[in-house]
Amino acid sequence: MEKIFFLFRFGGPQELLMITIDKQTLQKYDVAGPRYTSYPTAPEWSKQVDAAIYREKLQAFGRNDKTVSLYVHIPFCEQLCYFCACNKVIRAAEDKVGDEYLEFLFKEIDLVANTIGRRKAVKQLHWGGGTPTYLSEDQSRRLFDKIAGAFDIDFEGEIAIEIDPRTVNQLKIKSLRAMGFNRISMGIQDFDEKVQDDINRVQPYTAVKAVHEWCREAGFHSVNFDLIYGLPYQTRATFHDTVTQVIALKPDRIALYSFAYVPWLSKPQNKFNLDAMPLADEKLDIFIAAREQLLCAGYQAIAMDHFALAGDAMAIAYHQGNLHRNFMGYTLKPADEFIGLGVSAIGFVEDTYVQNVKTLPDYYKYVHEGQMPTERGALLSEDDRIRRQVINSLMCTFRVNKRKFFDTWGKEFEDYFHAEAEHIAQCVQDGLMAEDHECLAVTDSGKIFIRNICMGFDYYLRQQRGTQRYSRTV
Repeated sequence: MEKIFFLFRFGGPQELLMITIDKQTLQKYDVAGPRYTSYPTAPEWSKQVDAAIYREKLQAFGRNDKTVSLYVHIPFCEQLCYFCACNKVIRAAEDKVGDEYLEFLFKEIDLVANTIGRRKAVKQLHWGGGTPTYLSEDQSRRLFDKIAGAFDIDFEGEIAIEIDPRTVNQLKIKSLRAMGFNRISMGIQDFDEKVQDDINRVQPYTAVKAVHEWCREAGFHSVNFDLIYGLPYQTRATFHDTVTQVIALKPDRIALYSFAYVPWLSKPQNKFNLDAMPLADEKLDIFIAAREQLLCAGYQAIAMDHFALAGDAMAIAYHQGNLHRNFMGYTLKPADEFIGLGVSAIGFVEDTYVQNVKTLPDYYKYVHEGQMPTERGALLSEDDRIRRQVINSLMCTFRVNKRKFFDTWGKEFEDYFHAEAEHIAQCVQDGLMAEDHECLAVTDSGKIFIRNICMGFDYYLRQQRGTQRYSRTV
């Protein structure tokens, strides 16, 4: 008899819901697929979107009153974490490394601001990496001041920075808060010593606890933790201990990410012992158990893989239907457009995705020559915009309102997505979705396979023979 998984979801303090998923369904949907932090997804982008097109989009943006979210990429890390597939550069902690990068980053900021032609209101600012706290306090201050000189930062908005707990002390935490950062996010991944050793990310619980206390004392509005499930040597029992420790610290938000095993993109992942990695059913069991722990501890499930305390802005946005998804995962959307600064950074301006070059030598070369360091992007067609909205709605709210779809696009949902009718019917038959004439709604079981559901609306994915470029959905 095929194994049945009994999955429990707590919808409220007194509510208990049991979900069953048979092994055949799990195997059917355990495929490679996008995470849909964009649509079209990054592999579909083209070099035809170049610096000239980006300049046109920025100039158009400068002629309207739209606001902006800014993302600043700091690529440097002092040590390589074997699990990480982000764009990073490993360097020993030296001021000259940061100084050189800031020299060119400042020039890019000038290029972008001058092309826009007017000071724009920044409703959201986020520094990511890499490790933004690789920069010294003086370097961080100079960068923050440079941004504030080129844009009007709304200090009532979300001003966030990612930190590596191993690269900060109490003075640096106080300094970041004094600059204006009000949200801080730190990578935890797992507290188990064997897991930490295998992924080359050793950071004891006591050290993280101290950093968390410094953040609270400094007055950050929100402290967020990132966890990863599916890492080598993780078990349900060991990860239960990690989540228990996290709950004891009570961060405001928790991102519980599925480990993206993509060794063809991230060579250090080839170091992992495949026999030590949880199988699909074990990995799903780890996620469900962790999810149950967090819900029982008072956290609310936010879409696919985020959790937040009830009073947190993300929880409020989710329940109001105002959640958004971009390259940072789930986020609030206080601004109209999104601009990325720094090597490999991504932006979305005037219905156009734009990504900077991915290597430091190329980045330095283009910026030195006074050129936008644009490598590729995507100009969205109407079909792209329609599918992007539907996929975003599924990922962020687990539903598509057909009447709202018609009001927005002037098209009947069933007519426009007639080619997807078989996919929808199959998802309904498998218990992943429910459909009527008003709405397409993801079931509780379907939320576990939301990436698979979205894949059926991805035009470009249907044109491919394989999906090896992506991590597995389960």
